[in-house]
Amino acid sequence: MYLCNQSKSRGTIMIYNSLQFIVLFPLIFLLYYAIPARCGKARNLFLLVVSYLLYLQWKPVYALILLGVTLVTYLAALSLECTQQRKALVTAGVILALLPLAFFKYFNFINDTVSQALSVAGLQFHLSGLNWAIPIGISFFTFQALGYLLDVHHKRIEAERDFLTYALFISFFPSILSGPINKASLVIPQLKRLRAQYDRPMVTAGLRMILWGMFMKVVVADRVALYVDTVLPNYMNYSGLSCFVASVLYTIQIYADFAGYSLMAIGVGKALGFELTENFRRPYLAVSVTDFWRRWHISLSTWLKDYIYIPLGGNRCSRLRCYWNIFVTFLVSGVWHGANWTFIMWGIMHGVCQIIEKMLGQQQCRYGSVGKTIKIVITFMIVNFAWIFFRMPTLGDACRVIGRIFDPSLPHSIFLPTHTDLLLMVMGVGLLFAKDILDEFFPKRCRLLGNRRAAVRWTASIITLVLILLCGVFGADQFIYAKF
Repeated sequence: MYLCNQSKSRGTIMIYNSLQFIVLFPLIFLLYYAIPARCGKARNLFLLVVSYLLYLQWKPVYALILLGVTLVTYLAALSLECTQQRKALVTAGVILALLPLAFFKYFNFINDTVSQALSVAGLQFHLSGLNWAIPIGISFFTFQALGYLLDVHHKRIEAERDFLTYALFISFFPSILSGPINKASLVIPQLKRLRAQYDRPMVTAGLRMILWGMFMKVVVADRVALYVDTVLPNYMNYSGLSCFVASVLYTIQIYADFAGYSLMAIGVGKALGFELTENFRRPYLAVSVTDFWRRWHISLSTWLKDYIYIPLGGNRCSRLRCYWNIFVTFLVSGVWHGANWTFIMWGIMHGVCQIIEKMLGQQQCRYGSVGKTIKIVITFMIVNFAWIFFRMPTLGDACRVIGRIFDPSLPHSIFLPTHTDLLLMVMGVGLLFAKDILDEFFPKRCRLLGNRRAAVRWTASIITLVLILLCGVFGADQFIYAKF
C-alpha cells in the first residue's frame, strides 16, 4: 500500500508510513472481515476493487498497464493448455508482458546509449525522450505475472481459469508496490480456499510485523537518511571518512527501508489471512556474497534462480559455463533494478564476487566463531562498496566517492549531525542489529515481540510503538524500492 506526495497531476499514493495508511487500513480490515468467510469470492472481489482503487490514486491511466499485463499472461497461460505451439506462444506472451516494462523503464536509457555510441562515429540520431513517470510497481507485478506464465509453461502449476482470482494475485495491494514477488503456487491456492472468519493468531502476528516494519522505516531508515542525503549528494565537500560513514549508513538505510516495507506488506497480508513470501533474513549477517543473496530480497533472488539461472543450465554444466550463468543472472538483476550503468555495475560486482567465492570454495564458513565474524565483516564491506554504485547517479560519481574514501591526503575530520540526531541514529541502528543478532543466534530464547509470555510481548510492543512515535521521522519520501 502506498502514499507519496507527488505532483498533483500524479495524485497521491498511500504508503505504510503515512496517515492515510493509519486511517484506511483499519477500514479495509473491518470491511473485509465483515464479509462472511463462506463468501470467498465476495471477499476476493472486495480485495480486487480495493487494490485497483489504491492503484488508481496515483495515475489512473496506468491501471490499464496493470490490467494489460494481467490479461496477456492470463490468456497466454490458458492458451498453453490447448496448443501444440507452446514455445512460440509462451515467447509471445513473455514479450508482450515485458513490452510496457521495457518501454517505460528503459526507453530513455537505450535511446541515450545508442545516441552516444553513434555520436562517437560522427552520426547524429536521437529520439525525443519520455518525461512520463514509470507505472508504479511495474517491475514487481510484471515479474510476478511472468513467473506464473513460465510455471504454467513448464507444467509446475495449472493455468488459473478464474480471472478474478488471477487478477487479485497480480494486483494484491500489500505487495504490488515493492514486492515481495510472490509465486502463484503459494498465493493462488490461498485465494481459492475458504479462509477463517477471523484468525486471531495470524492477525496479531501480522500486526507485530507491521509494528517492527514501521520501526525499521521511520526510526532507522529515515533517520540515517538525514545523514546520507546530506553527505553523498555533496561528497566533494566532505572528507573521505564522512563519505565512508555515509556509505555505511546508506547500506543500513536501504536494508531498513526495503526490509521494513516487505515486513509491513507481509504483515498486512497476514492480518487479512494470507501468507506472503519471506523477503529478508538478516542479510548483513551473511558469511559470503552468495549467502547474502540467500537472505536479501529473497523473492527476487528466487525468481532469478528459477527463471534465469536454472534455465541457463545452473550448476549442472562445466565450471566455466556455471560461472557464466552466475554472471548473466546478476547482470539481469542489475538491469532489473534500473536503467542506469550504476545498477548494471552493481549487478556485475555481485556476480563476479559470487564467481570468485565459488572458485575458492568460500560460499560457506568453516572457520569457527572467530572466522565467521571475520567473514561477516568482509562480506558487509564488499556489499557496502557495491551499494555506493547503487546509490550514486553515475559511475563517475561512485568512483570519485570511493576515491575520496581511500585518499590519504584528505583531512580525517568527520561530519557529525546534532547530538540529538546522533543519539537517535545510534539508538535505532543499535536496536535493529541487536534484534537481528538475537534472532540469528538465539531465535527461541530472546524473542521479544513474539515472546510466549504475554507480559514480555506486550511490553516490547508498547516500547516499540513509543519509540516510533517519539523518535520516528515522518513525512519522508517514498520507499526506496518503490521506484523499481
